Amino acid sequence: MINTKPFHYVNHSKLSSLIDLCKSINQIKQTHANLITTAQITLPVIANKFLKNVALASLTYAHKLFDQIPQPDLFIYNTMIKSHSMSPHSYLDSIAVFRSLIRDSGYFPNRYSFVFAFGACGNGMCVREGEQVFTHAVKVGLDGNVFVVNALIGMFGKWGRVEDARNVFDSAVDRDFYSWNTMIGAYVGSGNMVLAKELFDEMHERDVVSWSTIIAGYVQVGCFMEALDFFHKMLQSEVKPNEYTMVSALAACSNLVALDQGKWIHVYIRRDNIKMNDRLLASLIDMYAKCGEIDSASSVFHEHKVKRKVWPWNAMIGGFAMHGKPEEAINVFEKMKVEKVSPNKVTFIALLNACSHGYMVKEGKSYFELMASDYGINPEIEHYGCMVDLLSRSGHLKDSEEMILSMPMAPDVAIWGALLNACRIYKDMERGYRIGRIIKEIDPNHIGCNVLLGNIYSTSGRWNEARMVREKNEINSDRKKIPGFSSIELNGVFHEFLVGDRSHPQSREIYSFLDEMISKLKIAGYVPELGEVLLDFDDEEDKETALSVHSEKLAIAFGLMNTAPGTPIRIVKNLRVCGDCHQATKFISKVYDRVIIVRDRMRYHHFKDGICSCKDYW
Repeated sequence: MINTKPFHYVNHSKLSSLIDLCKSINQIKQTHANLITTAQITLPVIANKFLKNVALASLTYAHKLFDQIPQPDLFIYNTMIKSHSMSPHSYLDSIAVFRSLIRDSGYFPNRYSFVFAFGACGNGMCVREGEQVFTHAVKVGLDGNVFVVNALIGMFGKWGRVEDARNVFDSAVDRDFYSWNTMIGAYVGSGNMVLAKELFDEMHERDVVSWSTIIAGYVQVGCFMEALDFFHKMLQSEVKPNEYTMVSALAACSNLVALDQGKWIHVYIRRDNIKMNDRLLASLIDMYAKCGEIDSASSVFHEHKVKRKVWPWNAMIGGFAMHGKPEEAINVFEKMKVEKVSPNKVTFIALLNACSHGYMVKEGKSYFELMASDYGINPEIEHYGCMVDLLSRSGHLKDSEEMILSMPMAPDVAIWGALLNACRIYKDMERGYRIGRIIKEIDPNHIGCNVLLGNIYSTSGRWNEARMVREKNEINSDRKKIPGFSSIELNGVFHEFLVGDRSHPQSREIYSFLDEMISKLKIAGYVPELGEVLLDFDDEEDKETALSVHSEKLAIAFGLMNTAPGTPIRIVKNLRVCGDCHQATKFISKVYDRVIIVRDRMRYHHFKDGICSCKDYW
């Protein structure tokens, strides 16, 4: 039988499979050549599918291909508008293709055209272009279409024009889950959790996106207890959490040091077979690390193979850094290089922090230079801040100041403040006074640095100058210094203590226990570090009393009173732990035979048998 099929005939299903197999540019080019020689590239269905695959591999190649199609149909236009709208470097190209669709094609844009165009305008902050696209949507009568409405709400939300987004939402005739969720997301993006919650409460039904968005919003604004409360309410509803929900719930646990709840979430993830992606893995590692369980964090890291992206590696390096394990952090980085996972700027922040906490000045300098030379990552102000911290913390105050002066960007108060704190620690008062004057010029009313400067005056016995700085803070600044506090979780309840706090229901018992505890510590050899008292007390006994009621000691006393012997105690301090509390906690761990884990603003301290993991370097 004679075959009457044309020479270029190719079975469409086979051709589709061939297109799906294209992974590299070489394979794409070979398939493209095949499509040209068999004339299949002229078939809209084949051209559109091929274009979609090419756009995923190379948007530049896809655009060249698009330009060679004589009469692209609406689907092909939409494919290009969508592909460009998803690339951080091609938002304007997406809008240009949309304009070409209107001007050159002879087709009317459909709802998908507008959805993709609004996405490009929102992601690229293209306000003028977005308003023009909106005008055209009104012109063709698609401004009331629910898909277009949702995209419009999203665009206004990304621009921060939340009121405009709400006006579109309120005037929409048809609304679906996505409409409500996008509007809630706009409020969350602006940090307005009051209106986000109000709208959430108005929903008759909620899906997993609704719950995940509100939980993520509370985490974003630092309301971690509220985030966990909504997570528990979600579990009581009929809506099952997904991996995105779990990322936010774990972030709340990380910040609260809610280890028991974090462990429960880990069990839930396994039990319900929730998809483990790189983001969720990173969140699990981060939760265990920030809850003081660095060995558990490491076990989770090695247990899972989904480490193709950089996030889990960063979480593990950062975890080792905050626990004062620089060698382990460096080992993870070296393994990351073997696995050919490209580091990013966050990787080097974590790595430099690890070097800073490990007194590894030489290694820190090497990694700082490696950023640009080997990876093309130009150091940003955060990386310079890490280097200043590394040099200042290790006593290289002159080198630290020289680095600040050589920065390609203007140093901020935080960077000068790191050096100022080192001047206090190393008692370089002359440099400290000079740095203090520089900070005053940048921000005269910066509370934190002014307090630090007052502490330097106090440490050197210049009480009048210290008093003048504090009085000036009170008179000239509306901003208040964040008070130091320590918190401890017990049976799912968080207890918070301020210095000298007597508001807790167990205050009488706590202070009685505290007196007994201090007496036992002195018998064991503890001597209060009176130099940590930064107020002018004439009586040494008054200084001891001031030290004994620091928030860390109150929280630890409460923990010892209310937990069984041998139970580890976990404390969170929002500021840097003072030298006296650090010394006292070492004695407490030995006298009471307890493991005490303290997370302060700088790092983790693991106290056991009278020794701290930081080796008195923090």
